[in-house]
Amino acid sequence: MRYEQTITVRADQARAWAVLAAVTTWPQWTSSMREVQPLDGDELALGHRFRVKQPGMPALVWRVSALQVGDSFTWETRSPGVRTSGFHRLAANPDGTTSITVGVDQTGPVARLLDLLIGARTRRFLALEAAGLKAASES
Repeated sequence: MRYEQTITVRADQARAWAVLAAVTTWPQWTSSMREVQPLDGDELALGHRFRVKQPGMPALVWRVSALQVGDSFTWETRSPGVRTSGFHRLAANPDGTTSITVGVDQTGPVARLLDLLIGARTRRFLALEAAGLKAASES
């Protein structure tokens, strides 16, 4: 299953990246996150893990699996029967704005069931995250 949300912000890519990469501050600007606790250091770095608590969901540990500083990162978590990847991509636009895409890929034998159970919540959380990124990047 794939869920994706794209939003354009009136900020350059460097500013948007600064907000995005400060993952421990996310609960300050999105209601889709209650807590982001670093387990290997505050900075976004390949292999670093973060314990993420979202409303109505169990806390999950996400590990940064891909990182292109200034452009994108992916982190992953695993639960019985499903692997979830969260991706975050920035793209500079010719007019000086930045497009931000956030999304989730879920694979495994229970991914379809999760779509039925929490797909609407996942889409809502992505919309909240995108809107929060926009507001924080533009402030």
